[in-house]
Amino acid sequence: MSVKINVSEIFASNVFDDATMKQRLPKKIYAEFKNTLLEGKDLEPHVAEIIAHEMKEWAIEKGATHYTHWFQPLTNITAEKHDAFINPQKDGSILLSFSGKELIKGEPDGSSFPSGGIRATCEARGYTAWDCTSPAFIHEAPDSTPVLYIPTIFCSYTGEALDKKTPLLRSMEALSTQAMRIIKLFGDTTATKVVTSVGPEQEYFLVDKDTYDKRKDLIFTGRTLFGAPAPKGQELDDHYFGTIKERVLAYMTELNEELWKLGITAKTQHNEVAPAQHELAPIYDTTNIATDHNQLIMEIMKKVALRHNLVCLLHEKPFAGINGSGKHNNWSMSTDTGKNLLEPGDTPHSNKQFLLVLASILKAVDDYAPLLRMSAATPGNDHRLGANEAPPAIISVFLGDQLEDVLSQLCEKGEATRSLEGSQLETGVSTVPRFSKDATDRNRTSPFAFTGNKFEFRMVGSSASIADPNIVLNTIVAETLGQAADILEKADDFELALHDLIKDWVTDHIRIIFNGDGYSDAWVEEAARRGLPNIKNTVDATSVLADPEVIKLFEKHGVFSAVELAAREEVGYENYSKAINIEARTMIDMVKKEIIPAVMEYTTTVAKS
Repeated sequence: MSVKINVSEIFASNVFDDATMKQRLPKKIYAEFKNTLLEGKDLEPHVAEIIAHEMKEWAIEKGATHYTHWFQPLTNITAEKHDAFINPQKDGSILLSFSGKELIKGEPDGSSFPSGGIRATCEARGYTAWDCTSPAFIHEAPDSTPVLYIPTIFCSYTGEALDKKTPLLRSMEALSTQAMRIIKLFGDTTATKVVTSVGPEQEYFLVDKDTYDKRKDLIFTGRTLFGAPAPKGQELDDHYFGTIKERVLAYMTELNEELWKLGITAKTQHNEVAPAQHELAPIYDTTNIATDHNQLIMEIMKKVALRHNLVCLLHEKPFAGINGSGKHNNWSMSTDTGKNLLEPGDTPHSNKQFLLVLASILKAVDDYAPLLRMSAATPGNDHRLGANEAPPAIISVFLGDQLEDVLSQLCEKGEATRSLEGSQLETGVSTVPRFSKDATDRNRTSPFAFTGNKFEFRMVGSSASIADPNIVLNTIVAETLGQAADILEKADDFELALHDLIKDWVTDHIRIIFNGDGYSDAWVEEAARRGLPNIKNTVDATSVLADPEVIKLFEKHGVFSAVELAAREEVGYENYSKAINIEARTMIDMVKKEIIPAVMEYTTTVAKS
């Protein structure tokens, strides 16, 4: 029987979003709250008190009995502690209450999460604080009451970030500050901030739970440590975009419904290249909200799969010999008035603001390639990068024919006077409507590819939080935009200084541009000749966090302190060593308890025969 869902009716029905706040809050309180967000001021206690009351009333109407501060510690998953709304009274009755203080502040144990030495057991206090730019929501689960989830940051008693959300918000502010300097130089007097947006495509595998339960390696490590290739894999290319099986489609239907209730714009679903591999892609959202949503997507994928007697695998390479799973991080930046700074327009050769932003990004990626590589480094991703349609471990930028031609003109002639235009697609079929092709092709082998009005960072692994790559992207681009503003703000002749800056930066960093086949051995040799780093594993990638220039970069923009970076380096090494040890112990256990007994039984049978 087909399932009918009224999407417009259920979408964001479990979210205490702007529309809900506007409807439920007094007009004056709503206006004060919006001004607080706009101006970046502290939230007044009386405003927090009224918001907390209305949020509690709304949650109770939805059936909630508890609330939780929901945060993202350095574990790549989320954390939560549930508290009931009940407040005992002297007469033995209870009052359902939720104060402004409870909304704003929570106190989880800071020493029980990875902290890289920032928190010891004897100094355990940590704080969660409401991220009021990300809306609260109701999380439902079968056979339990709904819970009010409040997105928060997580920091230590001494103020250091113990999570991924805090530095992400800092990096967004850093980029906005530097990008606004550029915006003002080009005469924009209406924009007040620049916002980064992300659309993360999520790849995953679905396997039958009964089969999964027989594999200790899948249970404990998320990937197969032993095994043989299946008689049929992906060699026929018949799974990618193939007809979705009914059992999987039923799973996707329930998954979409759960996500839509939470205001997550799950839009695209399809079969991926490997057998049993699939993808879900949402529409863009502000970076911190997109990060929250992606964490929810991964959690809900796993929960819904179990209801269908399936298991969702998010490991980057659960099966050797076939495609692994990534999370393509589509990144862009726009003004709060809606102008996309990565929109080249019809004539990118004459779009000076776009060319400056592009040159700044090229410089950022080239100058900080090891840092960008580190942001996608995980033990699981070490198995994926450079294999079966995953990008190589070498950072390069794909721009396509149109932009490469514009930049070549700048380098060779000193100025760009024309842009390549897209032509009509010729199919040879008269009944097929004609339409214009894009001005350039796509490149699936590039780790950092321009795709029309955004950059797609394809290195990120499927199980990872997207906070890390976006912290790095925001910060390195903030740095180069700031360098550009330093030069242009002092220039006597703005147009001349702008022209020279774009030309010089493109010339200096053209080595990072590569539009060819990133899978070829020839590219590995060419990249080495260009001096581009080829960092093949997580251990080597993590070491960049101790680089004095990296520490200086993050401290300059207020994203990380030296202590916070040192902590993250230690946590990175610790997570890697633990993952490898768990895999080793699992292999030993499987060999002793499953493989050797099976071999002995078989050899006995052969000997008797």
